[in-house]
Amino acid sequence: MKHLMLLSAGLLLVACSEKEPPPEPVRPVLSIEVKAMKQEDLGRFAGSIQARYESNIGFRVPGRIASRNVDVGAEVEKGALLASLDPTDQQNQLRSAEGDLARIQAQFINAQASARRQQELFDRGVGAQAQLDVAQTDLKTTQASLDQARASVDQAKDQLNYVQLRADHKAVVTAWNAEAGQVVTAGQQVVTLAQPDIKEAVIDLPDTLVDQLPPDVVFQVAAQLDPSITSTAIIREIEPQAQSATRTRRARLTLAETPPGFRLGTAISVTLSSAIKPRLELPVSALQEIDGKTRIWVVDPQNQTVSPRDVSLISRTDSTVVLADGVKSGERVVSAGVNSLKPGQKVKGDEDSPR
Repeated sequence: MKHLMLLSAGLLLVACSEKEPPPEPVRPVLSIEVKAMKQEDLGRFAGSIQARYESNIGFRVPGRIASRNVDVGAEVEKGALLASLDPTDQQNQLRSAEGDLARIQAQFINAQASARRQQELFDRGVGAQAQLDVAQTDLKTTQASLDQARASVDQAKDQLNYVQLRADHKAVVTAWNAEAGQVVTAGQQVVTLAQPDIKEAVIDLPDTLVDQLPPDVVFQVAAQLDPSITSTAIIREIEPQAQSATRTRRARLTLAETPPGFRLGTAISVTLSSAIKPRLELPVSALQEIDGKTRIWVVDPQNQTVSPRDVSLISRTDSTVVLADGVKSGERVVSAGVNSLKPGQKVKGDEDSPR
């Protein structure tokens, strides 16, 4: 009996000395919700809003610019005066043409009188046929000279009108290439006018990207200063050859809508995207590679525990990976702290962690 009591006491002491293992610590982690991607971003490019139709206009006569009446950015109506040349030369040409016209008009009056007299003398039988023919020929010659002189006067008046450069349509002045005091030739580009009614987005795309654009590419246009001002667009035209210096090709996009905030010259950001088969994308920090296998840690939202799951990759970059399988859209995955986790471990995660 004594030995039994000693054995029982020993077992009691051993049982008391054994303590229950401490509970597994709750591990703080960052997690994200897996979402299926249905569009592929092809890039974002800077550009500007420009008018589809622009015209470079100049004077129709040479001369020295006497005045410039509007500045860049001014809105002008049809017929508005943009600039003027010194009209001295054109005024002198007009006075010269008017003087020639007056002289030939006097000659024409004399030729008419001479032809009339010769006709009267011939009708009375006292005038010669030859003299009548000469008088009528002089009259016709003088008539032709008179018509030419009148045309010269009209031309001189037109030349005088051409010293004024006027807008032939409602427009916005976008550029000046000459200043007051500068001598210009006929037809030299002086000012650029843009029609503000039809606007489009203009961007420069890499030559390599242009050749790979899918047919269903979508252009999302947003103002850089106010991203809430947006519109979609489609390609209207792309330059056939790339610029030698930048290896880019200029693309002009037709806007689906033209918000008031899309003024001429507005800086824009254009995002290119294309519809793709739904796929899952995660940050690289969510992966754990052990023994040649790649896995992720999925969070059980009810028990707040994690479990490992093997996955296969489609593609990988420095910051993101695209998964082929192993996780479903809507599940939560640990995005930071994966190397210190154990299966079934409780975690405390930031459920609003951005991807």
